[in-house]
Amino acid sequence: MPYDRKHSSKECTGAMNSVKDALYVLSGKWKLPLILALSEGPMRFNEVQKALADITPKVLSKELRDLELNEFVERKVFDTVPVTVTYELTPYSQSVWPIIDALKEWGSQHRERIIKTRRTVSTTEKA
Repeated sequence: MPYDRKHSSKECTGAMNSVKDALYVLSGKWKLPLILALSEGPMRFNEVQKALADITPKVLSKELRDLELNEFVERKVFDTVPVTVTYELTPYSQSVWPIIDALKEWGSQHRERIIKTRRTVSTTEKA
C-alpha cells in the first residue's frame, strides 16, 4: 500500500529536512540503544559499555559526546579520588521516547513478518 498523503513540493522539502535533522542526531547503530541503557539511571562509562556489550570504548566515547552535544545526555564529574564521571539522560531526552516506542513496535511487527515469510518459503520449498 503506497503512502498516499498528498502535499506540496515545499511541504515535502520541509518534511525531508526534518527527517534528515532527526536522522543526523539519532543515526547510527548505538545512539538509541545508548539512550535505552541510560534510561535505567546514571551510569559510569564502564557500566554503559557493559550494558551495550559489543561497543568499543572509542565508539562509546564518540556517541556519548554526540548525545551530550545534542542535549540528550549530561556528563557529571564528581570531585572524588579518583575522579568519578557519570552519564545520565536529560529531561529533553524524553522527547525521543515516542520515536523509540514506534521503532520498537514496528521492529517487533517486522520480525514477526519476516519469520512468518521465511517459514512459508521454507515449507513451500520442501513440498
